[in-house]
Amino acid sequence: MLRQGDKLRRIIDLGFEIAQIKDIDLLLEKILNEARAFTNCDAGSIYVREGDALKFSYAQNDTLQRQLPPGRRLPYSTFSIPISKDSIAGYVASKGAILNIPDAYQLDTRFPFSFNRSYDELTGYRTRSMLTIPLKNFRGEIIGVLQLINAMDDKGNVTAFVHDDEELIIYFSNNAAIAIERAKMTREMILRMNKMAELRDPKETGPHVNRVAAYSVAIYEAWAANKGLSQAEIDKNRDVLRMAAMLHDVGKVAISDAILKKPGHFTADEYQIMKLHTLYGANLFADIYSDFDESAAVVALTHHERWDGGGYPGQIDTRTQQPLPGYEKEDGKAQGKRGEEIPLFGRIVALADVYDALSCRRCYKEAWSECQVLENIRSESGKQFDPELVKVFMDCIDSFRQIERLYPDQAEQA
Repeated sequence: MLRQGDKLRRIIDLGFEIAQIKDIDLLLEKILNEARAFTNCDAGSIYVREGDALKFSYAQNDTLQRQLPPGRRLPYSTFSIPISKDSIAGYVASKGAILNIPDAYQLDTRFPFSFNRSYDELTGYRTRSMLTIPLKNFRGEIIGVLQLINAMDDKGNVTAFVHDDEELIIYFSNNAAIAIERAKMTREMILRMNKMAELRDPKETGPHVNRVAAYSVAIYEAWAANKGLSQAEIDKNRDVLRMAAMLHDVGKVAISDAILKKPGHFTADEYQIMKLHTLYGANLFADIYSDFDESAAVVALTHHERWDGGGYPGQIDTRTQQPLPGYEKEDGKAQGKRGEEIPLFGRIVALADVYDALSCRRCYKEAWSECQVLENIRSESGKQFDPELVKVFMDCIDSFRQIERLYPDQAEQA
């Protein structure tokens, strides 16, 4: 067990670590992971404030996770609850104070709320101790709630949360709240850039880019685990990959409406113009100030390349739009990048983008069945897609189904 001084140093270090994460989804995962590790608890969840409600945004449960096959993630559904005294999380958000409950099934009758046992009854889990902490920004505003469940002793038995840790976890939660606000602002800026593209191309919706980004991270994590990469490297790379993947088609803002919104097939000349969205997107991030800029440029430029070299834009100067020396084909066009000439992030997003495009309904086509989509992906292994990534992709299908539920298209939400 850590001494109190060691715990304080760990909390300070965690504040620095979470401040480095820019993507909101990955940040929530990190916050919950670290809060659970610090308090040695079995499960937890995070609610993020949206107006007068709390949105259930992320959950973890080690006991239920161990019941799943390796590689599968614990499924959960998002929902919202009002900020009121009727629920534990709503009560903490409305009061702005931490709440330490030894047993959720034996609540003090003076409390105005009750514990909702429906999840326990559905899963067979037994919630006992709960530590629920308000997430306050530097202005003292509640931006969410962190809920930790079932503290464990050294022998793995459920116990109450230690009161002596409350001040430290409040300090951590305040740092987490500030990081969440920054990450929400970053996500909103990215979505606004995509909304510009969506105004031009209705296919570029918020749910679409969120799904492509989440699929890309799932593929990368599985690939990185197979390669034995360190968790620190995985965390850093998936953060920039997720944000970059959301902007894979942002270059379409520079394509004429006459082409972008054409209902029928493109002519050969129109198709050549359409291909330029990769160059336009890359040029938006041509001035490299961060890992994100570099990754966003790579993804925008290369997500239409093919493993067999038949993709676009190929070996080309993004500014002049001319083939690089030595890579000009007989017809004057640039040779396509092939194999590992295509950066890893571009190969991953290419796979994630096609999967989502085939799986979803579009104005020009119906959604394909999952079997049809997977058969298409298999048939393109070694042709359109990196065969190693296709193998990894097939192991991620359960995660993809969960992602589809988290980011449904608006028509499905109605």
